Amino acid sequence: MEAHGISKTELKKLMKEAMISVLTERKDLLEDAVSEAILDMKLGLAMEEGDTGEYVPESEVLSKLMD
Repeated sequence: MEAHGISKTELKKLMKEAMISVLTERKDLLEDAVSEAILDMKLGLAMEEGDTGEYVPESEVLSKLMD
């Protein structure tokens, strides 16, 4: 069996064409990815903002959940 090679330049060109094709044909994939990234960033910022360094004992949290 004969091995067929592909150059780095050819591979890069094929990958670029494939990515462009996917992103133009399936814009929803990019929109979903960007949307998820923004939501993750907002969650991280909210967690940082809410971090006061004060902690509540686990027993108190569980008692509130059981009420």
